[in-house]
Parts: sequence; C-alpha cells; structure tokens
Amino acid sequence: MASAEESSRQVLMLGLAGEMFALDARQVREILDPVPVTRVPGAQPYVSSVLNVRGKVIPLADLRVRFGMPPASITPDSRFIVLEIDLAGEPTTIGIVADKVYEVTDLDTSTLQKAPPIGMRWRPEFIAAIAKWKDEFIIVPNMKQILN
Repeated sequence: MASAEESSRQVLMLGLAGEMFALDARQVREILDPVPVTRVPGAQPYVSSVLNVRGKVIPLADLRVRFGMPPASITPDSRFIVLEIDLAGEPTTIGIVADKVYEVTDLDTSTLQKAPPIGMRWRPEFIAAIAKWKDEFIIVPNMKQILN
C-alpha cells in the first residue's frame, strides 16, 4: 500500500457491518448521499445496480454481498463512495455502499501488517493489510481483488 519512503498515507475511514475499513484517499472521487439506483438484470450479485452521477452511469458495488454478508440496508448514515481504480490497466469509476463514512485521516504505514491466515471473516485475497488506528484494528481492503 505504501512505498518505502511514505511514513503515512491519507485514507478515508468507513464502516461496514461493524468493521472499520480504510480506503486510499487518492482513489476517492466523491462521497454521495444515497440516490435512487437502477437494478441491472443478470449482473453480478455484488454489483447489481448502477447509479447516475451527473449524467455518467456508474456501477454500484455492495461489498457486504461480495464478503458473503446480507446486502446493505440504506440508513441515514449510509453513503455511496465513488472511486477510481485501475482495473486491467484501465482507470475505472465505480461506486461502493458504506454503512457510514467517518473521516479522512493519516494512517501510519508502519502499522500495516499482512492479514493473519486464520480467524479472518473475509477471503484473504480481499484484504491488503490490517492496520492499527487509534485503539482499533482496521482493514485495508484490496479493492482490485474485490472488484475483479
């Protein structure tokens, strides 16, 4: 996640199913209040909808479904996070559903550790790292693996 000379990285802290996640802030394009979405028949279950962002159609991923949990219920705290991620060599814009967005903060890269091979709730290839932030462990997801 970080090069050798980076001692910290700006991340967006978000909540998902009671867990704390950190997304690389450089990938975040915007954070939206939930808007109406359109279901796409035959689409992957975890990317079953699209949304309109200023005239651009963007797929909307529900990471809960990708992680094998029940789909997200939209609440007053829910947000859609629009990301730009390099997938197969192409910059790709995609939205994800977050239960809650907390803040943009600096994450000390020295706290990044490989996810343990046992005891994890999610597939190990979906987790880029585990980090310590304040007094909590947070998950740094591997968005390329999750979305491929």
